[in-house]
Amino acid sequence: MFMQANGIDIHVQIDGPPGAPPLLLIHSLGTSLHVWDEQARALSRSFRVVRADLRGHGLTEMVNGPGAIATYAQDMLGVLDGLGIARAHVGGLSIGGLVAQSIAAQAPERVMSLILCDTAMVIPPPEGWHTRAAAVRAGGMGVIADAVMSRWITPGFAETPQAAGLRAMLLRTLPEGYAGAAEAIAACDLTESTKALSLPALIIVGDQDQATPVSSAEAMQAAIAGSRLVVLPGAAHIPTVETPDAVTSAMAAFLQPDTADRHSAGMEIRRQVLGSAHVDRAVANTTAFDEAFQHFITRTAWGSVWTRDGLDRRTRSLLTIALMAALGHHEELKLHVRASRNTGASAEDVAEVLIQVAAYAGIPAANAAVRIAKETFKEMES
Repeated sequence: MFMQANGIDIHVQIDGPPGAPPLLLIHSLGTSLHVWDEQARALSRSFRVVRADLRGHGLTEMVNGPGAIATYAQDMLGVLDGLGIARAHVGGLSIGGLVAQSIAAQAPERVMSLILCDTAMVIPPPEGWHTRAAAVRAGGMGVIADAVMSRWITPGFAETPQAAGLRAMLLRTLPEGYAGAAEAIAACDLTESTKALSLPALIIVGDQDQATPVSSAEAMQAAIAGSRLVVLPGAAHIPTVETPDAVTSAMAAFLQPDTADRHSAGMEIRRQVLGSAHVDRAVANTTAFDEAFQHFITRTAWGSVWTRDGLDRRTRSLLTIALMAALGHHEELKLHVRASRNTGASAEDVAEVLIQVAAYAGIPAANAAVRIAKETFKEMES
């Protein structure tokens, strides 16, 4: 999809159920949002993954002249605004990591956590970036392709289809888009603003990265109190493509709720699915009689089952509706039909599920469920 944000047309791709926690992923210099494909595929089971091409990259509009990291950050905040997302986890690769840090510095209330992959607070020397900018403006992207690829990936990965895909992304980048972003990197030093951040942060770096080496990652870890550092063996500057499973695993371990506190995790998921108003009423109505029961269902059903990433939230929602219909648990059925607006399940999805219930659990059960679902959807419209 395309959307207008911060005065330009931006290409955006969204994966995952609408009710899931948002995760904004920002790509590296000379690539596109597809550099995060493998992570988006896996994480979209549990997160609403939003990716956008930077200006002059991928399919996003070009604006001539030097760029600025703060401007790219405003572009991404504009994307979140356009999607109605107040807060998100934010991840960035290389220049994307600079943009992510700038978003957190400009609007800390919008950032739930940071994932900084093969990036730094400052990437010297500035003259090197100006040289690159001049080179692509004069001769096109091909003049730097070999040198860039040698820093992006390790030699053993060079003959793979994935490496060919990276080269294609680089060559298809608009020279002015690349040059403007290179000049933005040259002018960027986020050391002081990043030191002032106070939020959960994961730092990932390939141990073969020459562009933003392990020492740069260690400096960020020292700057952001409580941040975690994961060093990936055998990876260079673009590990999202070279070692995608390792990157995804590190991100998932960081982003998933802490299973040691299943009640807190369950309460968060319960609010996301059922809505805070419903959960607040349930909590307010809890007495000594059902306090242990409420804790039990929050910890087990919500904290141990709904937090699992084996099924996406829409699928889990539809399965719950089917089970409640088949078992005749009409009060819970109505609750979960109403919750479908938060899980990405449509009325058409629910209708299809109830046909399945009719075939496998009996027409009387499905007939009652259809009536309840129709009434609930009508109430939701008013």
